[in-house]
Amino acid sequence: MSESAPAEASDAGGSAPRTDLPTPVRSDGPNRRGLFARIALFIRQVVAELKKVVRPTRSELVTYTGVVLVFVVIVMAFVTLVDLGVGEATFFIFGG
Repeated sequence: MSESAPAEASDAGGSAPRTDLPTPVRSDGPNRRGLFARIALFIRQVVAELKKVVRPTRSELVTYTGVVLVFVVIVMAFVTLVDLGVGEATFFIFGG
């Protein structure tokens, strides 16, 4: 490995500075919007995003609801079994 290899690897050889970085916007410049303009922009963006929402059909909604309920029942059964197992182990270790 040559002596200049670390300098070449880190690009410390005096190359030009990067120009692809975004320039920061100053808060006191002409690009700063007022409070109400920013709130109005936010509301317009929220409305635009809500227009993109695709609502599920009735059959999809029933299917999704069924999947969620079955998953919740399975998780409840698992947690119940773990709780009973830990309780029994505690009674076995410490006596009851």
